[in-house]
Amino acid sequence: MTGTPVRTLLLWCPDWPVLAAEIVDGVPATGAVAVLHANRVVACSASARAAGVRRGLRRREAQGRCPSLTVVEHDPGRDARAFEPVVATVEEVVAGVEVVRPGVCALAARGPARYLGGEEAAAERIVEHVAQSCAVESQIGIADGVFAAGLAARTGQVVPPGGTPGFLAGLPVEAIGRPALADLLRRLGVRTLGDFAALPAGDVLARFGFDGALAHRLAAGRDHRPLAVRQPPVDLTVAAHHDEPLDRVDAAAFAARVLAERLHDRLAGYGLACTRLGIEAVTAHGQELHRVWRHDGLLTAAAIADRVRWQLDGWLSGSTGRAGARPPRPTAGIIRLRLVPDGLLTRGGLQPGLWGEVGEERDRAHRALSRVQGILGPEAVVTAVLGGGRSPADQTRLVPWGDERLPTRPGPPPPPGVPADPPVGGSPVVPPVGGRSVVPPVGGPSAVPPMGGPVPVGQGRGGAGKRRGSSVPPWPGRLPPPSPAVVLPAPLTASVHDAAGEPVLVSARLAVSAAPARLVVDGAAPTEIVGWAGPWPVDERWWAPAEARRRARFQVCLADGAALLLAVEAGRWLVEAIYD
Repeated sequence: MTGTPVRTLLLWCPDWPVLAAEIVDGVPATGAVAVLHANRVVACSASARAAGVRRGLRRREAQGRCPSLTVVEHDPGRDARAFEPVVATVEEVVAGVEVVRPGVCALAARGPARYLGGEEAAAERIVEHVAQSCAVESQIGIADGVFAAGLAARTGQVVPPGGTPGFLAGLPVEAIGRPALADLLRRLGVRTLGDFAALPAGDVLARFGFDGALAHRLAAGRDHRPLAVRQPPVDLTVAAHHDEPLDRVDAAAFAARVLAERLHDRLAGYGLACTRLGIEAVTAHGQELHRVWRHDGLLTAAAIADRVRWQLDGWLSGSTGRAGARPPRPTAGIIRLRLVPDGLLTRGGLQPGLWGEVGEERDRAHRALSRVQGILGPEAVVTAVLGGGRSPADQTRLVPWGDERLPTRPGPPPPPGVPADPPVGGSPVVPPVGGRSVVPPVGGPSAVPPMGGPVPVGQGRGGAGKRRGSSVPPWPGRLPPPSPAVVLPAPLTASVHDAAGEPVLVSARLAVSAAPARLVVDGAAPTEIVGWAGPWPVDERWWAPAEARRRARFQVCLADGAALLLAVEAGRWLVEAIYD
């Protein structure tokens, strides 16, 4: 804990959650507005306070006092995002700003007071600059320590140096900001911060614990920590303005290489490297173009130049292409080009592999796929990511080439010999969804076990559990290996009939009305079923009626040698996947 508090200048924006709702969501702060968290008011506008709304009221009571009250849910992220421009505006005048919380920031008063002509002049300059730049009203308090400066900002006071204990002494104990402690102190007869500060520190620690001892120090005007000033982020972006619009690919490629080298040198000067690159361009007609590139390794100067050149090639040579896949060419040349590095990390954060860099063939494939993305867009090249799920369609997610290969749901580890993720740079070859395929054996239900082993009946219910000692859910009811070779993006409708031509039905207790004999897929000619296995039930999300899904799966082998994965749901037969 510090000894002498630092002379502190604190800027406070009253009712900041209400102002943030106006800035971000457009809720007018001049009306009756209340911000609620856990069904209680945490902030309200001046109009709402005039109608009797106070902090701590429940929603119903607040609306009873002010029927025209506009209720907004508390969003700390919204408050922080809206406050960032205010902090940046303050940093235009002074340096070394600490964000206490959204709506409140503090800084040491000594520096601004020296070069702005005194503490009061510095306060006036900051308040005026914030009002002009951000259209936000604020108040400033100056005192010894952040806590006292915060209380002084409520009334816009400048507490003289050394006068902080006297300023705090007359304030009620509720100003300490700990309702439970303040209530207890009042019942003990301690009504002001001066009375609380007069108590022996050892007795306070023994009676109220560490938090009470900390509040005791604040009541006496002694802060428990120094200011933690934030460092303004370094602007690493590079931009180039061109008097003559760039409308040819070769001229744009030359400009791209120069700009890429500037960006790489700037990052290297700070010991940084980027894994994502934002490319922004503005045409002579004001059209704005933007694209983000991602790379799993370090983006070198050559790699940055290649991506910028590919992107400019895609923009400047754009056309309708095949079925309109390529975007149209801009109506004018590019006059401004800007590179924005993202995904920054220290240059030692990514190291080459143990046996060197990736092979030349894979590097060529990666460059080719990246160039296709630059011409056709990121969604034109996708790779499959395997994850958790009970059906083959649930276990696969397609992501754009170069993006992080993270499954939407956790799944079991890959089988031995299959890498969990491709090496750095991505894999140019994507295996069929589900891995290897095996033709199922032929026979009746008594002779054909489920492919890869039986699935216990009813294991779909309660599938959210986890194995003991494992962070990966087991997905009971999951289709066992071998996996299908082809997973249909949309299941095909089918009908299954028995030997007599009657539809095959599956009861709620999984009783099959008759042995499947013929299959008709999407209105095609019927095909004889020579072997089948099932049914295996899956009962998912039964606790959420709107999302509940109950179905039974079958594996069938047809006379023409095809093997299919069928599912019956609500009396409808569907073809979900195809085995080799």
